Amino acid sequence: MKLSVGTILAYSLAVEAHCIFQKVSTNGKDDGSLTGIRAPSNNNPVQDVNSPNMACGQPGSTSQTILNIAPGDKIGAWWQHVIGGPQFPNDPDNPIAKSHKGPVMAYLAKVDNAATAPSSGQKWFKIWQDTFDTSTRKWGVANLISNNGWVYFDFPKCIAPGQYLLRMETLALHSAKSQGGAQFYQSCAQINVSGSGTFAPAQTVSFPGAYKANDPGILINIYGKTGTPDNDGKPYKAPGPDPITC
Repeated sequence: MKLSVGTILAYSLAVEAHCIFQKVSTNGKDDGSLTGIRAPSNNNPVQDVNSPNMACGQPGSTSQTILNIAPGDKIGAWWQHVIGGPQFPNDPDNPIAKSHKGPVMAYLAKVDNAATAPSSGQKWFKIWQDTFDTSTRKWGVANLISNNGWVYFDFPKCIAPGQYLLRMETLALHSAKSQGGAQFYQSCAQINVSGSGTFAPAQTVSFPGAYKANDPGILINIYGKTGTPDNDGKPYKAPGPDPITC
């Protein structure tokens, strides 16, 4: 929901530079706002890694739609400041504030029915991430911003057919030098995968449980010697497992 200009002025001190994953595209085809998406009703982050909201975000929108995806499809995930887009005209923090540096990640969990499966209790594996490029000193979030909130990745060709929850996560590290300061933004899409893939993960993780508050990719000072959020050009290891390889 977009806020009126009057509401924004009244609550300007409370406005935060956050974001929500709220739309999927497949091979360039936009599936529509909140179609097949479980998205939070507000853009506040989860900051407690032991919260049940670490799986698919805070409670909010629901959908009975299950999106069809084929192995090898180019998947787009769209993030914006609030549901629908900018919070107000010329919103400088849309899709997310430029200060909110960090990685963007995608996980899958196999389920019987993606429209009704609970987000809790699932077994997740990572399929993609955009973290930190040491050569350009550019974070995954910077790529998201430059694409007006879109991130793109090729859906792994080996994924076995069936229904899944697709968990998209942005991790903002601008305040992560203090424990509990990292900000997690996640929503889940409900998908049905076709094809004849046979991949079954040997190892999975749970949310909550996959991350610890003191993991080096979560409790971290990303500001270099000059005060620039470039991790001093050092490699960055995102939390959770490495993405699968097919």
